Amino acid sequence: MRLDELARVAKDLHDAFLEKPVLELRGHALPDQQRVVAFIHELRATLFPSYFGTFRGEGDDLTCLMEQLGDLFWAATRLIHDTVSHRCPAPCHDGCEAFRESARRAAEFVGKLPRIRQALAMDIQAAHEGDPAARDHDEVILAYPGLFAIMVYRLAHELHLQGVRLIPRIMTEYAHSITGIDIHPGARIGHSFFIDHGTGVVIGETCEIGNNVKIYQGVTLGALSIPRDEQGNLVRDGKRHPTIEDDVVIYAGATILGGETVIGRGSVIGGNVWLIESVPPGSKVLNRPTIEMR
Repeated sequence: MRLDELARVAKDLHDAFLEKPVLELRGHALPDQQRVVAFIHELRATLFPSYFGTFRGEGDDLTCLMEQLGDLFWAATRLIHDTVSHRCPAPCHDGCEAFRESARRAAEFVGKLPRIRQALAMDIQAAHEGDPAARDHDEVILAYPGLFAIMVYRLAHELHLQGVRLIPRIMTEYAHSITGIDIHPGARIGHSFFIDHGTGVVIGETCEIGNNVKIYQGVTLGALSIPRDEQGNLVRDGKRHPTIEDDVVIYAGATILGGETVIGRGSVIGGNVWLIESVPPGSKVLNRPTIEMR
């Protein structure tokens, strides 16, 4: 390729970078996926040190844990700061107001880790009790994609609640990419949540899920068609995804849509069911075959 051709391609790309709505040339860094993925694995090692960390049951474990938490705090601070650093005056430095605010949010996030660990322990127990193939907790922690997706969601959700947007989405999309389970960090999910098998599960941003809920592969908790305003823009506010109350089981391939759709407590939703309306507590909704099998 000739030099003049390279120069032409470079100019065309440069011009494209400057076009709206995508402006790619920025004065500050954004958190890249590799750093966020490393952050996830550091968090997992901190939450489950016997499996992924350095816990040995010895006297120096507490010191090691404090060092890990310190590293997590600074990693979280820098990641959060990178999402808002475009508002900083150049050159940005660690003493700027945005960095101090990022440190405050990081400290709040790290402070929630014991509660997240407790919630995950209940999720592990729910998986062990809900799946006869799970011989022990070790198997759930080390081998179940549903638990990994739930762990990443619970961590990302705490950041989402603080108004941190980009990092939680990168976190849950990474979990989606390796498990096939797509949970938006904005969803609200109660304790003892179990996703069995998991591939193809979709849980939307405004979905609300109660306690002791079990869902199987291919379940979609999604939105109906999204309304637009008078200017043709998507209406992004408001509840778009269903509410699943406590003690509900949703079998493989079921699709439940709409912000006003409520699945009542203790209901069972059969496989491949399509629902866009509420059902009362204790319901059993089945997808009856139209042809009798002989």
